[in-house]
Amino acid sequence: MPHKAGFVNIIGKPNVGKSTLMNALVGEKLSIITSKAQTTRHRIMGIVNGDDFQIVYSDTPGIIEKPGYKLQESMMKFVETALVDADIFLFLTEPGDRNYTDEFIGRITSGNIPLLVLINKVDLAGQEAVMEAIGYWQQRLPQARVMPVSALHKAGVEGVFEAILGMLPESPPFYDKDELTDRSMRFFVAEIIRAQILVQFKKEIPYSVEVVVERYLEEEDPLQIEAVVYVERESQKAILIGHQGAAIKRLGTTARKEIEAFVGRHIYLDLRIKVSKEWREDPRQLKRFGYEQ
Repeated sequence: MPHKAGFVNIIGKPNVGKSTLMNALVGEKLSIITSKAQTTRHRIMGIVNGDDFQIVYSDTPGIIEKPGYKLQESMMKFVETALVDADIFLFLTEPGDRNYTDEFIGRITSGNIPLLVLINKVDLAGQEAVMEAIGYWQQRLPQARVMPVSALHKAGVEGVFEAILGMLPESPPFYDKDELTDRSMRFFVAEIIRAQILVQFKKEIPYSVEVVVERYLEEEDPLQIEAVVYVERESQKAILIGHQGAAIKRLGTTARKEIEAFVGRHIYLDLRIKVSKEWREDPRQLKRFGYEQ
């Protein structure tokens, strides 16, 4: 039997459920999931292997038509890359979401790349709204296969997987068969910490934060991790630390538990807060944080 392999890139607007779908398809929690938009900042790959196939999924930042600052511009570069190297597109939308430009539609249809339109969050919509959405996308994208799903409840996900297998091109694997992702453990630890900041803090704080893991000593027991949380202003640093250090202590405790569940062992987590003024507009800092490709 010939071997199949390909890049399956998930695209869509912020907060439509791309990260939830990615995790459901891969079977691992690789992408941050919160209720806040613009949670995913990087392109994150998850690899699913079988004896005769390899699927390389990519979760991408949500599409922002008019980026507000250089960080968002860099995030959209990850989307641009995903638009040109896909073997299959998973275009994720939801009932009632139809505000897409002809330019965007042209981008995902111009190369004759197999396209699955997935209407997500159908568990939150009535049957009439779902059927209306299916009809709309079948008419607007007649070359695509349209499927309703609930990524959160994994409804329809098995059908998506089977559809992808049928569309994969013949190819040798791109990665070793025992690999799960192209990202390091340091990356996922930083993302777990950032996810807790998204959950625990409000307003502009989560969007002004970047996390860097400076030390990851897995040969130590417990595993030793030192991480720095960068913010843009002193006032943000004060909020993250909290009164008598209460906020950072709470952040450290919850992040440590999440990291321990992810790595499967006890850890020691040292968290520090530093100010890097206006880092979201600084190309040098963006490159340092991994946003420049």
